[in-house]
Amino acid sequence: MESANQLVSVGTFQVLKLPLGFIRVLEWLFAIFAFATCGGYSGQLRVSVDCQLDKASSNLSIGIDFAYPFRLHQVSFEAPLCDGRRRESLFLIGDYSSSAEFFVTIAVFAFLYSLMATIVYIFFQNKYRENNRGPLIDFIVTVVFAFMWLVSSSAWAQALSDVKVATDPDEVQELISACKVMTNKCGSVQGPRWSGLNTSVVRQTVNHTLPHHNTHTTCMVCFVVIYSVSPQVFGFLNFVLWAGNIWFVFKETGWHKGGPARYAGAPPEKQAATFSQQQPYNQGSFDQSGGYSGQGDREQASEYSPVGEPTSYSNQM
Repeated sequence: MESANQLVSVGTFQVLKLPLGFIRVLEWLFAIFAFATCGGYSGQLRVSVDCQLDKASSNLSIGIDFAYPFRLHQVSFEAPLCDGRRRESLFLIGDYSSSAEFFVTIAVFAFLYSLMATIVYIFFQNKYRENNRGPLIDFIVTVVFAFMWLVSSSAWAQALSDVKVATDPDEVQELISACKVMTNKCGSVQGPRWSGLNTSVVRQTVNHTLPHHNTHTTCMVCFVVIYSVSPQVFGFLNFVLWAGNIWFVFKETGWHKGGPARYAGAPPEKQAATFSQQQPYNQGSFDQSGGYSGQGDREQASEYSPVGEPTSYSNQM
């Protein structure tokens, strides 16, 4: 407990009030939302097959479940053939796992780096600024993550639109052989809920607790808003945060500050040594005639001197 208190006491929490630290916290938070909304998603759709000539073979609620990482070609379901009791096994079309897993991977690594960077800002500020190495590494990593957020969000946005098409009940009906027969009737019972399956449960909880628990209700409403936002929206929000933070990280580097930034985090003795090397030698200098003329604290001899004393050094010769 004492070690924890000492660690907190040496921390520089004021950095969280600056744009550099505050945006890092936002990056950490929005990275959680990004991989939680995408990696934790599961959906379901339902279609119906009504066999007009064989009612006993009809299935008015065929459930098809799919989830992250959206390998739809591995999602199977059974549909009646409307020919006795025979049924066929079908699979959805498409494999979008690469884009989804790439998006989640970037989100997880961004979450870890933002957390680590925030800890360094708070507890290891001197080490971070030493020799200007920390800001330079931070700047390069920030640029890389901004670019990766743009790429992964764009790829996932395209993949998500393809997933929505592949899981559209009207598209799924075209895979069923019985739906290709004009005498049979096929329809859509339920489409996927892209806001997440937990959203409807939370809304019911909010409505139930609204008259009694204001604080709990506020938390639940925030939870609903978060899970109602599409994952690629969080991806582009993360890109905006990381791209905007490039400037604030760049300001910490020597590329922006020039010479003074090189020694901003150096130990005092190194700063003193560097400063002394840059100062001109003003203790004294030799003139062209070879004589030594003192400077500094010694003042030039006055042209007038008291009576009885020589007025200059030349009078003594």
